[in-house]
Amino acid sequence: MRIKKFIRSWKYPSILLSSIGFSSIGEWVYFIALNLIVFDMMGVIAVSGLYILRASSTLFTNFWSGSLIDRLNKKHLMVWLTIFQAVFIALLPSLSSLWAIYGIVFLISIASSMYEPTSMTYITKLIPRHQRKRFNSFRSLIDSGAFVIGPAIAGMMFMIGTPNFAIYINAIALFVSSLITLFMPNIEKDDVIETKDEKLSLKVLKVDWQLVVDFSRKHVYIMVIYLLFSAVMVLATAIDSLEVAFSTEVLSLSESDYGFLVSIAGVGIVIGALVNIIIVKKVATSWLIGLGSLMVSSGYIIYAFSGNFLIAAIGFFILSFSMAFINTGFDTFYQNNVPVEVMGRVGSVYGFIEAFFIIIGTIIFGIMAEVISIHFVVVLGSTIMFAVTIILFIFNTQPSKTEYYSEEHQLQTSETN
Repeated sequence: MRIKKFIRSWKYPSILLSSIGFSSIGEWVYFIALNLIVFDMMGVIAVSGLYILRASSTLFTNFWSGSLIDRLNKKHLMVWLTIFQAVFIALLPSLSSLWAIYGIVFLISIASSMYEPTSMTYITKLIPRHQRKRFNSFRSLIDSGAFVIGPAIAGMMFMIGTPNFAIYINAIALFVSSLITLFMPNIEKDDVIETKDEKLSLKVLKVDWQLVVDFSRKHVYIMVIYLLFSAVMVLATAIDSLEVAFSTEVLSLSESDYGFLVSIAGVGIVIGALVNIIIVKKVATSWLIGLGSLMVSSGYIIYAFSGNFLIAAIGFFILSFSMAFINTGFDTFYQNNVPVEVMGRVGSVYGFIEAFFIIIGTIIFGIMAEVISIHFVVVLGSTIMFAVTIILFIFNTQPSKTEYYSEEHQLQTSETN
């Protein structure tokens, strides 16, 4: 009886995890193949343009997409966004113009930017509170596995075919993912979704941004945790942008040594995700975020101050090992404290702010690395990150804030209106 109950309760979460797995692996295959295609066409600078496009699409999308997401059926939107990506990805191999490729990639990235907050809202509605932490731990494992399996699959496809072949396979994988999503329950079928001011206009956007501002003012603690977590992600991205240069120029590692270093990070990610699944029910969400973030920043500190391959590898392993804990903890905190009725708008606006600072931070770190030194910038960034994670740890573990991490705590929707 207990086994039947378990199977029944995990039926739809398992289907959803399968869909996420297909799309996550496919995304790695797609982006690696796209990098090779663009590199063969125009070289390194053109590949850098792809990264700028992805960040720019997030900025372009997030300031309005939340208003759309909260007003549409999440399941249907997820299906259509996935099909949209599959169709446009399938068009890429037929294009010979770099600017045409950039245009299509920009559209694909818009759909991808919309999919994340849409799926987060759907997951929150579908998964009961007591299952969310476990579900998020499995999702971290899938994302970690995709980080390792995706490039490996891409490599095998390049051996038996071409980057174009890998692109087509990814389009098929995304289409399969959309079919899997069709089997998910339509949890909003009987919901009354906001319908006033249907047309997306500046007036609607202004009202929705004000709603997010009001929510942040009423729930300062939630906003502070979100922004501190985002600060860690911004700093990590900015430091990672200098990773290759730091490893080769400061640590004097060969290309093969650097490749081995990345492999160690991949192993750390997978092992961390597996350990996370085992301990997730026994560790408080607050400690997953607080201690996890401290371990991540400690890994960066060790890497920044390393003088040889061994110490750098230890730092890489620690920071990658810890990512599953902080991601699982934060996703659970977010799902339990932001009402689903406004989750799309809150997530999109905060995501817009994070994307903006990622671009600014990466540019500043790049300029400082050129003007001062790569070593100084990586050490400075890691030290600032460590200071931020200490503050995050203190905020997470305050005894007076335990209600925010309780599975019984429910924020009243009326408080957001």
